[in-house]
Amino acid sequence: MRVVIAGQGYVGLPLAVRAAEAGHTVVGFDVDDERIKRLAAGESYVDDITSEHLARVLAGGNFQPSSDPRACAGFDIAVIAVPTPLREGTPDLRYIEESARTLARYLRPGATVALESTTYPGTTAELVGPILEEGSGLVAGEDFHLGYSPERIDPGNRQWDLASTPKVVSGINPASLEKVRAFYASVVETTVPVSDPKVAELAKLLENTFRHVNIALVNELAVYAHELGIDIWEAIDAASSKPFGYMRFVPGPGVGGHCLPIDPSYLSWRVQRTLGQSFRFVELANDINNHMPDYVVRRLVAALNRHRKAVNGSTVLLLGLAYKKNSGDARESPARRVAALLLEMGARVCAADPHVVEDAHVDQRVTRVALTAQQVAAADAVVLLADHDAFDLDLVVEHAAYVLDTRHRLTGTNVESI
Repeated sequence: MRVVIAGQGYVGLPLAVRAAEAGHTVVGFDVDDERIKRLAAGESYVDDITSEHLARVLAGGNFQPSSDPRACAGFDIAVIAVPTPLREGTPDLRYIEESARTLARYLRPGATVALESTTYPGTTAELVGPILEEGSGLVAGEDFHLGYSPERIDPGNRQWDLASTPKVVSGINPASLEKVRAFYASVVETTVPVSDPKVAELAKLLENTFRHVNIALVNELAVYAHELGIDIWEAIDAASSKPFGYMRFVPGPGVGGHCLPIDPSYLSWRVQRTLGQSFRFVELANDINNHMPDYVVRRLVAALNRHRKAVNGSTVLLLGLAYKKNSGDARESPARRVAALLLEMGARVCAADPHVVEDAHVDQRVTRVALTAQQVAAADAVVLLADHDAFDLDLVVEHAAYVLDTRHRLTGTNVESI
C-alpha cells in the first residue's frame, strides 16, 4: 500500500521505517523542514532508529521523507502521529487538526485514516472525522475508513519494540476496523481489536494514568519515609518479594516525556468538560509528581548546608537531562525544573547527557559537559537524574564530594538516595 505517516517524531518515524520494511511505499511527512533534511541525509534523531538503520531503509527505496504536502497524494492509508501538548492545562490539538486538513485534500474513496496521537475519548469521531469530511467532500464510514490505534512506543526499551508490542486497533464501523487492523497486522505481531475508537482512546489514557498514579504513590512515600528515617528502597524490595497482588513502582525525580506529565490530564480535562466532575486521582498525582523536582532541590540544599556550603556559588553537576534511562527525549524532563530552580538560587549548573543532542528542551544557561573525573571532582554536588548505561557510575562515586542519587544506583559514604 501507499502509506503516509504524518509526524516524524518518536512515534511516527519508527512506524514509517517499520512500514517501509514491511514492503509498503511510505511517505514520512513532517512540516519541520530541518527534520526532513536530516532524515533524507540518513541522520536519525530518534533513539529507536539508528542512523545506520535509517540509511538502509532509505537505500531500499520504500521510504521518502518529505515536508511537501503534495507528497501525501494517492495514499491508501494515512496515520496521524503528531504531538498533543497541553497549553495552560487545556489539550492543544492543533497539530492533529492541521494534519487532518492536509490529508483531507488528498483523501480518496476507499482510503483509510488512522489516528495514533494520544488524546481524549471522542477525538477521532468528533474532531478528525468532520475535518476530513469537510475537506474532502466524502463521508466517514461510507466513502472512507477512519479509526484509532494508540501508540505504545517506549523509547530505549530493548525487549518491547514497535513490532513486538501488541497494538490496540479500532474503527468507527466494522469496515473501518478491518482496514485499520489489516494495516497494523502487516507491521506488528499482534493486534487487539476493540469495538469503538473511544474505547481505544480511553485504553491509552488508562495505561498512562495507572502508571502516573502509582508513581505518585511511591514518590510521596519516599518523601515521608525519609522524614521517618525509613529506607524506602529496602521497603520496596521487601514488598516486591510478594508473588501476587503487588506491582513494583519506584520513586524518582519526577516524570517526563509526553505520556505521564500530559496524557492523564487529557482524561481529567475531558471528565471536567463533559461531566463537570474532578478526576481527583489524576489531579493529586499531578501535584505530587510535578513537585518531585522541588523535593530533589530541597534535599540537595540540605546536603550542601550540612557541608557548610551555600547553593549560591556552588557548582552542581546534573547527570541526565533526559526523562528516562537510555533515552534522548528531554521533553517535560524533571531535569529542566531541577536546573531552573538551582539557577534561580545562584548555582552554576553543569549537565552531562550523551543521549540528549538537541538543545530545544535544555536551558541555555546550563553548561553541557562530558562526564569525566575532572568534572565530577570540580562539582560541589552531583545529582543523578537519569541512570544511562553510558555513565561510568564507579567514576562518579570515586571522585564526587557528594552525590544525590534519585535512581538508587550508587552506594558509598558520599552517596545519598532520595
